[in-house]
Parts: sequence; structure tokens; C-alpha cells
Amino acid sequence: MNDYLKIEKAIQYLEMNYVHQPALADVAAHVGLSDYHFQRLFKRWAGISPKRFVQYLTAQLTGQLLRDQFDVLDVALDAGLSGPSRLHDLMVNVYAMTPKEYRDLGDSLIIEYGWHTTPFGTCLAAATDKGLCWMSFHDDEDGLAALGDQWAAANLVKNPAKTTELINRIFETNDVTDNSVMLHIKGTNLQIRVWEALLGIAPGEIVSYSQLAKLVNRPNAVRAVASAVGRNAISYVIPCHRVLRKCGNIGGYRWGTSRKRAMLTWECAKTSANSSVN
Repeated sequence: MNDYLKIEKAIQYLEMNYVHQPALADVAAHVGLSDYHFQRLFKRWAGISPKRFVQYLTAQLTGQLLRDQFDVLDVALDAGLSGPSRLHDLMVNVYAMTPKEYRDLGDSLIIEYGWHTTPFGTCLAAATDKGLCWMSFHDDEDGLAALGDQWAAANLVKNPAKTTELINRIFETNDVTDNSVMLHIKGTNLQIRVWEALLGIAPGEIVSYSQLAKLVNRPNAVRAVASAVGRNAISYVIPCHRVLRKCGNIGGYRWGTSRKRAMLTWECAKTSANSSVN
């Protein structure tokens, strides 16, 4: 079992048992590690202790966080949450396909892809000469089939060397001046507007589907906006995991709710740590 799968298993256990405030030994035993090794693994992954993680799990990512942040986000949304898009300390730019390119499903495009280890498990990343066009949490050929469905007429070429550079920028780079990630996306006008709006939601922040609908000036199209969120093909980078139901429920996620909660809590922990340093 790789590191993330152990983390995911621990998160699932904590989700089910957090009201009992389980001891470190209980969680460690559940994932088959000694207390010492589990503590080290968890802190290396999250940057915080399992005990601190439970605090985020039970408070930061529940209705309290949602209620607290919605008031703050309302102000931000009214101000037009926009401008240069940030992912961690990374600048992200979007290149949208032309209508003809969209219609042709990537005809004549060469898409290079590779599988990579990330803090959230194995991902399949793919890129054209214009930028990252796919990122999914697959570790098998199912991911390649999904990529092929998305870009049916493109020529898929395995080249992990190209996508490694992008993955390193996404998860390891802190310098916004020298590095940027270009995204090559295809979708309807509404989908692209929704994805661009998601890029404006900073790490450690969350938004409801209804607020997202307001942000793209479609307040009465919450269902269509939610569908656009679900159609996002560049997971994590376009942060659809930062959208929760208004009631505070974590909601669904294509790659599993435990992974969604892991992403949110990981970002909260990193944001909190950075704030403490600053």
C-alpha cells in the first residue's frame, strides 16, 4: 500500500470515528503501522500531526467553516473574485480551444501523457503543446481510456518526462515569478466560465454551488453550474474540490470523497502554516 492509500485509509477511519477522538495508536493500528511510523508519515504528508488534522476535520471542514467563510466570500464575490489565478503560490493561465478545435475533438493534436505520484495518490497527467489538458487520479488503463474519450481525435503519446515538469510545478514550486502552468481546456462557454471562476477560489477557501453560480452571473442555473464542475478534466489544478453543498455537506467528488476531504484539509493545513510563518 503506497503512502497516500495509507493516508486515505486513515482519513476514512477518522471520518467515521472523530466524535470519539481516537488515539494515535488506534489510527496507526488501523492502517497497519506503528505509532512512530504513522506519526512521521502523516506529518510528512500533511505538515501537521494527526491530532491537529482531526481538529481541521471536525471544525474547519464542517458547517462552521462554511458559515464563517460564506460571509467572507460574499464580500470577495461581490468585489468580482478575479484577476490572476493562483494555485498555492503558482500562477495559472488558461488557453481555451476555439469552436473549431472543440468541434474537431482535438484532431491533429499530439497529447503527451504520463502517470505520476502526488500527495493524493497516482495521477494521470496529459498535455498538448499549449498546456496541461488532463489530470485525473487514475493508476491504470481506465484513465487512458477516459483521456481518449475526452480527446477522441488526438494522437496520444506516452512521454512522462514532459508531464513530470508540470506535476513538479503544481506540487513543489513556490516561486510565482519564474513558473506558470498553462491549461489547455475545451468546453462550452458556461463550463469554461465556471472553471475560470474556480481558479479564483484560493487554497483554504470554499464556495457553495449557488455562490459559484452567482460568480458566473448564472444565479438561476445552479444545476448547470454543478454539472460544469463535474465535467472538469483537470482535477486539483482547477479546484472543483473547493465546492461544497450549502448545508456544509462535503458533497460528491469524482475521485472519492475521502480524497476531496484530504485535499481540503491539506490545503487548510498548508495555508494555516504559511500564515503562522508570515
